[in-house]
Amino acid sequence: MKKSNVYTKKGDQGMTSLVGGERVQKTDIRVEAYGTVDELNTYLGWLSTKDVPAKDVALIHIIQHQLFSLGSYLATSHTSKDLVDKTIISEKSITAIETAIDEADNMLPPLSQFILPGASESSALCHVCRTVCRRAERRILTLNAISPIDEVVLAYMNRLSDYLFVLSRKIVFVENKEEFFWNKTCI
Repeated sequence: MKKSNVYTKKGDQGMTSLVGGERVQKTDIRVEAYGTVDELNTYLGWLSTKDVPAKDVALIHIIQHQLFSLGSYLATSHTSKDLVDKTIISEKSITAIETAIDEADNMLPPLSQFILPGASESSALCHVCRTVCRRAERRILTLNAISPIDEVVLAYMNRLSDYLFVLSRKIVFVENKEEFFWNKTCI
């Protein structure tokens, strides 16, 4: 069996192929959307190597698989390829994230101030993941305006960023550190 080439030279002129064969500019919003989901997946992989509770690492790994499938869904030209399963993201996936949010939130003190990233390395990286997730959500919403996206995907991305925010707080709590609050006087 011949080993596949890492390089094909087909993208040298700024074009790429979607699943289904349609060629588009690498700056196409669909490419932006699945590229940002891929970026999020990379940061989540990095986060999973840090000091994060084991139960959350297990959930992060599940989320990584889901995001890879979501990237495939977003990379599929919906005009040239009939999707049998639109996405494997399901209401069950959203419920699992909501359960993790609720469990973490129940252990945390009430929030009365805005949090800034920086209480710990793991928590700050969690905030990086959260902001990349929000950007991915915005790219998917932009794509949705021209090519409808499954509503479960939209809800999933929104809930995922909520989970990452609560996880950042949980990490600080578990590490027995102080949250880093915004000083609105800018002193």
